[in-house]
Amino acid sequence: MSALSWAVADCLTLVRRELLHMSRQPSLLAWGLGFPIVSVLLFVYVFGSAMDVGDGADYVAYAMPGMFAMTMAFGFTNTAMVMAVERDRGVLDRFRSMPMAPSAVVTGRGVADIAQATLDLVVMAVIALVIGWRSDGGFLATLHAFGLLVLLRFALTWVGVWLGLLVPSIEAAGNLFAVAFPLGMVSSVFTPPHLMPDWLGFLAMWNPVSSTAGAVRELFGNPAPAGDSWIEQNALLMAHVWPVLVTAVFLALALRRYRALSD
Repeated sequence: MSALSWAVADCLTLVRRELLHMSRQPSLLAWGLGFPIVSVLLFVYVFGSAMDVGDGADYVAYAMPGMFAMTMAFGFTNTAMVMAVERDRGVLDRFRSMPMAPSAVVTGRGVADIAQATLDLVVMAVIALVIGWRSDGGFLATLHAFGLLVLLRFALTWVGVWLGLLVPSIEAAGNLFAVAFPLGMVSSVFTPPHLMPDWLGFLAMWNPVSSTAGAVRELFGNPAPAGDSWIEQNALLMAHVWPVLVTAVFLALALRRYRALSD
């Protein structure tokens, strides 16, 4: 077999391992979905009646696509935790001692995360349908929107892998929620950036999560009041560009960091 074939085979072996772990620990999935579900209940049912995003938009139709994007964004903290645990418990050392492709540990983690992200989206979509959200964009546009959400999770997976290998301890990996929280909240998930103070709105509109949230609202056919800035008017384009840029940078950093563990 060629080096590429070995790398793919080793990657798939580790993906099967991760999916087996996932099936035996459903509590991890429930924990990962806990915050988005609480956020839906809080912002839609508690604050929803008081929220006005402009243009007479229904808040449920505005907020749910943002919730999908936030769920995908927060997923990288779980990736970081898994990588930190396996590093500190010696699992990665055992992998490095085996005749396997060095890239398989990182790429296997990425593919397994895509499987988990897909399951997360299915659960969130069911919740959204129950509370009255609907996609009016047609089948292909809806499929495109969910594809962009998975693409965002795929890109941020490499951020999680890199951080999980970089942090000094499992406890430090658990504190990465402090990084994920502003990434999800300082965005267009709950309110349009042009309604925020100028400095905060600037940060929010250039947040990759905002681009994905704006793009999926457009594809879902949901109300999406936006400002006049270039980044907001080209959310669909940037929802493709941001994940490519993030993947290009952090996949290389993750592979480099994994190889450096043996030094």
